[in-house]
Amino acid sequence: MHPEGVKDRRSGEHWAGRLYMREVSLRVDRCLVGTRITPNQLTCLMVVAGVLAGAALLVPGLPGALLGAVLIQVYLLLDCVDGEIARWRGQTSVTGVYLDRVGHYLSEAALLAGFGLRGADLGGTGGPQWLWAFLGTLAALGAVLIKAETDLVDVARARSGLPAARDEAAVPRSFGLALARRAAAALKFHRLVGGVEASLFILLVAVGDLIAGGGLFWTRLGIAVLAGIALLQTLLHLVSILASSRLR
Repeated sequence: MHPEGVKDRRSGEHWAGRLYMREVSLRVDRCLVGTRITPNQLTCLMVVAGVLAGAALLVPGLPGALLGAVLIQVYLLLDCVDGEIARWRGQTSVTGVYLDRVGHYLSEAALLAGFGLRGADLGGTGGPQWLWAFLGTLAALGAVLIKAETDLVDVARARSGLPAARDEAAVPRSFGLALARRAAAALKFHRLVGGVEASLFILLVAVGDLIAGGGLFWTRLGIAVLAGIALLQTLLHLVSILASSRLR
């Protein structure tokens, strides 16, 4: 059984973890807890699975999108298992936290960059369409910057001799910004650039392309949508942080 509060963490638990993956991970834990594999090795495997998900998108058609989505589920499973094994054995460490954060950066960036290369159609008869690779790279950069903006709050506070910010400090002090933040949280459009959501979105547009006759119209539209969301969310998230009390 998970420690109390693990599934209820406000900002540290993914909806897929609460919904099903934490139950799956418990069964995997039982197989791994008695082995010599370390939590940090599991985290490294998580990173490999996430990066391979981006590479899988270079496989044309529905098989590539489906493989990418499956690998992201493996990535999510390992993301749950590494921390659970670490807590079970008492092997939690700063190194493990650091590797976990780097893994999220690399995996989500690789997935979105792979999506852009998929839309560029590298093997197409007309030659690669690099605009889509560029937009995919923009989406990847935005996804990384959103995470960096959050993580850099603690860096700035630590260098100023302040403790880590509490969750309550994330609420903007301005009523208008607080209302906009609640609206964005309700719509959840920003989640589309996260690994799990993006992989399911990519799978959905691949199905759309298949139904439409095998072109890349829906894939390319999806790349443009994710790039726009990532860049908009990067700006809005930065404004939200600057307007909150997290830096004070």
